[in-house]
Parts: sequence; structure tokens; C-alpha cells
Amino acid sequence: QVQLVESGGGLVQPGGSLRLSCAASGSIFSTYTIGWYRQTPGKQRELVADITIGGTPHYIEAVKGRFTISRDNAKNTVYLQMNSLNTDDTAVYYCNARRTQDFLEYNFWGQGTQVTVSS
Repeated sequence: QVQLVESGGGLVQPGGSLRLSCAASGSIFSTYTIGWYRQTPGKQRELVADITIGGTPHYIEAVKGRFTISRDNAKNTVYLQMNSLNTDDTAVYYCNARRTQDFLEYNFWGQGTQVTVSS
């Protein structure tokens, strides 16, 4: 019902920046909360940041002050600007769209994009 495609990952040096994009199609994008998650081998996938349908952002402590999440509903796209990257940020980053309707949760995931922070 909702297709999510991430892009913008790559290799960057410590202290560098990347901007991830999540392009959505197939449903009404503006009705979903969009989140960025990340996962490394052997670890649980964790929420990094999300943004509500009203545009209110939320960040985990590890990325506060460094990452910025934003959405452009006209373009059906959510961005994650990542600054001051360190090696602990290395992970596969996934875009997630979710909403609750009639007491049911709807979740959709992208395929992921690799972010590698290394000197």
C-alpha cells in the first residue's frame, strides 16, 4: 500500500555529513508518522528520529543536535540531515511509515540504505 525508497547513504569520514531521503508512494503520505531507524549486525533495529503528521520531530539522545529530520509532503519525501557523524553512526538506515486507524497499527518499511563512517 505504501512504497518507501531510501537514498543518500554512502561512505563519509568522521565529522562529515550526509542527507538521507525517503521517497514514498502508494498512499496518502501526509497521514503517516515517518521515522528513521538504523540497524547494525547483531543488534536490534533502533529508532533514530521521527516526525509526526504535524511536523513535530523527535530524536534519540545519541543524535540530538547532530541530526535533523524534516518532511516535504508536497514531494512525498522525508529527509534526515546527519552532521558530525561518528563511527557509531555506521548502520543500515531504514525509513518507516506508520499510522493508527480504528485501533490498528499500519507499518511500512523501505529497503534500507547503508551509511558507513570511516577514516
